[in-house]
Amino acid sequence: MTEIIDIFAREILDSRGIPTVEVEVTLADGSFGRAAIPSGLSVGIHEAHELRDKDLKRFGGKGVQKAINNVQEIIAQEIKGIDVLEQDFIDRTMCRLDDTENKALLGANAILGVSLAVAQAAADSLELPLYRYLGGVQANSLPVPLCNIINGGVHADNHLDFQEFMIAPVGFSTYSEALRASTEVFHALKCILREANELVSIGEEGGFSPQFRETRQALDAIMQAINKVGYSPGKHFYLAVDCAANEFYCSKSKVYELKGEGLTLNKEELAEYYKRCFAGYPMIAIEDPFEQNDWTSWAAFTKSHKKVHVVGDDLFASNAKRLQTGIDRSAASAIVIAPNQVGTLSETMDSIRRASRNGISAIVSHRSGDTEDTFIADLCVAANAKMIKTGGLCRSERVAKYNQLLRIEEELGEDASYTSVFALLK
Repeated sequence: MTEIIDIFAREILDSRGIPTVEVEVTLADGSFGRAAIPSGLSVGIHEAHELRDKDLKRFGGKGVQKAINNVQEIIAQEIKGIDVLEQDFIDRTMCRLDDTENKALLGANAILGVSLAVAQAAADSLELPLYRYLGGVQANSLPVPLCNIINGGVHADNHLDFQEFMIAPVGFSTYSEALRASTEVFHALKCILREANELVSIGEEGGFSPQFRETRQALDAIMQAINKVGYSPGKHFYLAVDCAANEFYCSKSKVYELKGEGLTLNKEELAEYYKRCFAGYPMIAIEDPFEQNDWTSWAAFTKSHKKVHVVGDDLFASNAKRLQTGIDRSAASAIVIAPNQVGTLSETMDSIRRASRNGISAIVSHRSGDTEDTFIADLCVAANAKMIKTGGLCRSERVAKYNQLLRIEEELGEDASYTSVFALLK
């Protein structure tokens, strides 16, 4: 009764009003699963391929009808009749059908849509919460949210070179308390920006987009907001940034152009800039400090920053093979896990497991073009990941994940655990 009898795909809109793929899977027993696939704006070259139509008469070429057709005309024909509980076999079958290294033929958006909807349908059939189906009886740990409260880089119309400025509520005993406190800081920051006559418009990922030019201006405003509501930086909250260095790296001249601050730096100078820039702030994570192929600079930076998570996003693209290279080279101490970067649930879980076995912290993540789909919230709990990135504390596609984690914590009751990342930095 758990065999797949129908697979349907449709074109929907993501949080930026750009088309994306939604897939529905139906089983013989009437069980049902649905998944909507996010899309990145800051995309690394090692990510799985997102298939777009390139028909300029529809959505400016960004339609996903080709991916939709691939789901219904190619993938569905192979997957129908298979037991939905055979997740690994289903994922391997789709990878075999595509037969490209980056899923360029069928599209990672098509393949992942089916993969995640299959998992949802399996959980529904077994009458289990998704996190329990994916993670088993030990899935009870709520992640520390890295709340993105100031946007910059390609995610905002301002002059900040870095893409994300985040707070990590590590000094709280439960996830719900941590989320409440983070929201208080978010609203305090809004008041501080208004008092300074700064814009309080919202960027792509739900954070504010003030017209700051200097990184330290953003960090100072966040520190002020934490203090304003009675919390202590370095005790209740730590800070995190996503530098997104690929976005300001010039491959021709091999320098980093921090246009907001009027700086042009080589990799050694950039490392010194980080040292000066972050001095005096309680940093917990620095994401993508160098471009995605400079393993040497990554390794040196990680070696000299042992009390902060050096996070690889574009460096790894959630890919287990690239992660292994990073492990071999000691290139980072944490990895961003975004399922659409790799293209199937099985490969995503493989990367998480490999990271865990090698002492690399997994940070499950949304994308800038997201949907109300809450899969990553359940995935985070299932994998006992210590942190989650799902954007700012507004916009429904961002808070949907935060709210799902509240529901999971409530359902777990006394079994729920909130592991402070602060303990990992001792």
